[in-house]
Amino acid sequence: MRRRGTTARRTGAAGAALVLCSAGVLLGVAAAPAQAAEVSFATHCVPPAGIDPVDGTTKVEITAPATAKVGDTVDVVWKFVQAASRNPDIIDLPADSVQPSGVLKAAGAQTADIALRGTRKNPAIPKGGAMVLSDMKGSLKLTAAGEVTLTPDAYTVNAMSTDTRCAPKETVQKAATIQVTAGGGGTPTTTPTTTPTGTATPTKPPTATPTDTGGTGRTDFTGKEVLIPYACKTPIGDKNATSPVRIDARKDGGSYGLTVRFGKSVMDSPADIPKDSVKPSMEVVLGGADKGTVHVEGPANAAPIKSGDPIAIPDLTGTYKPGASGTSTLSPGVLTVKALGTTTTCTPTRTEVSLTLDTAQQPGGASGGTSTSGGSSVSGGTSSSTGGSSGAGGLAETGAGDHGALKALGLVAGTAILLGVAVFTFLPGRRTR
Repeated sequence: MRRRGTTARRTGAAGAALVLCSAGVLLGVAAAPAQAAEVSFATHCVPPAGIDPVDGTTKVEITAPATAKVGDTVDVVWKFVQAASRNPDIIDLPADSVQPSGVLKAAGAQTADIALRGTRKNPAIPKGGAMVLSDMKGSLKLTAAGEVTLTPDAYTVNAMSTDTRCAPKETVQKAATIQVTAGGGGTPTTTPTTTPTGTATPTKPPTATPTDTGGTGRTDFTGKEVLIPYACKTPIGDKNATSPVRIDARKDGGSYGLTVRFGKSVMDSPADIPKDSVKPSMEVVLGGADKGTVHVEGPANAAPIKSGDPIAIPDLTGTYKPGASGTSTLSPGVLTVKALGTTTTCTPTRTEVSLTLDTAQQPGGASGGTSTSGGSSVSGGTSSSTGGSSGAGGLAETGAGDHGALKALGLVAGTAILLGVAVFTFLPGRRTR
């Protein structure tokens, strides 16, 4: 009898545990089942300047929970089944050089733009190959009960410091729906409705506005990164090039120490480059209340650069003494690079303001005069490159005939060029029909 009772108790306990376990599983599935839906939409993509726009079809799969409560923060995933454009026939994209970001529209009971970002993770993509983009992730804090729909919107593909921006050409169908209940949510908080997740690239800092300097005692100002297209005269011919550039400033008394920063290197050195053989400089263009240019320059390469090694990008520095009181703007201007006995000159075909400052006029400042401070000059007229007589096309006539040396300045194939240690991605113009 004891044995039978023990066996019965054990059987009953096991059965109860099984029932509870099954109920838990069922409750877990019912609480927040995931859903995934694929949608496709006609898309217009605008690559960097010099490459024709592309019209194609984007196919994405959106994953989100089917049910949630007010107050929950839900994760959403945007998976690219197909990007609208392919890698142009310009250069092979190396592994882990492409990063997508985009926006998912929430509508219905709650309206919000959900920022999503993917990681910079991709296989090597050959010229003309299909773009392979990582999943983009983001999250949404639910603030109202009812039906919330999720619809894909515009996205950007960043590849080697250049952006291709894609936007829908038609009304996009909703890709997912979240049924939001009021239970357990409490009072909605003031937490922002969107929080990007994943490996994020630092956002571009805002331009310093006049109020940033007006009586606050602030001394450091971070400019906006701008994408500048250049027309370059190089030792191997004329080239079109584009690079991201940012101008920062540090106030010192009535003057400003400027630092011009280029986007990170996008290539390895195509040839051996000896030390102290490459030196870049730029004329920063003043606008607004002030006029003229500010000369900034970078150091020569302190060590030899071996063929195949990554190219480091130097900062260009100089001093700006304001020549006028008011709101003054600073924009990237002419870039000059002296290397291996040659001179390369790049002139912006379009420029954009990177930094805005509230300035106070200084004696001998930029507007209407010339000043020199710490080896960096500010002039009220158009600047010109020095250091050697110029021949046809603005290139120094040095008599250098070593084709191997010229390869250190650029790839003959025309896919990339080394301007000092600042690197640009070539963007060929439209082919002649």
